[in-house]
Amino acid sequence: MRHVAALFVREDSIYKTMLGVDAWDAKRDALGFQGGMPVIAHPPCRAWGSLRHFAKPRPGERELALWAVDQARRWGGVLEHPAASTLWPAAGLPEPGRYDTSGGWTLPIHQHWWGHRAEKATRLYIVGVAPRDIPVIPMRLGEASHVIAMDKSPRRGQIGRLRKGMPGWRPEVSKPEREHTPPALAEWLVELARRTVQPA
Repeated sequence: MRHVAALFVREDSIYKTMLGVDAWDAKRDALGFQGGMPVIAHPPCRAWGSLRHFAKPRPGERELALWAVDQARRWGGVLEHPAASTLWPAAGLPEPGRYDTSGGWTLPIHQHWWGHRAEKATRLYIVGVAPRDIPVIPMRLGEASHVIAMDKSPRRGQIGRLRKGMPGWRPEVSKPEREHTPPALAEWLVELARRTVQPA
């Protein structure tokens, strides 16, 4: 079994229960990772996401995502971030359909395909695995039962924001559920990382 490293995971992460996964949470500090194996990187995203102007990241937190990109490029593997992350232009990551000079490419996914209760639109930056060689994606059509955050803006023809009981309203998931990787997605990402060929 090929070992992989899961970087920037929660203290109660599913990755800690998986065989052959070297999990790095905040206490262990992913910056101590010495390499030698493919990575699954979940760097903090609040400084990069669509609500970054409300975020209060710790000093140096924003730079962790740039460091994680370097690890994926060096050792192969995958980096996961929200679909609206500004990390892509800042780090020179390729838009879907393109490759970068490291051979990396971007795969847009929705985490509810793997069982998340919210759609959770996500981008994966993948290095060392060609699109034809990734594990099978379990497509799931239709709306997710929940949302990550309530849409506060009025919709066309609607006065005010969506409220419970109105058509189209869906409940929010909890903060821990927003942050957890669905077990089936974690397994898929581990399998993906194990298929990498280390970049030259």
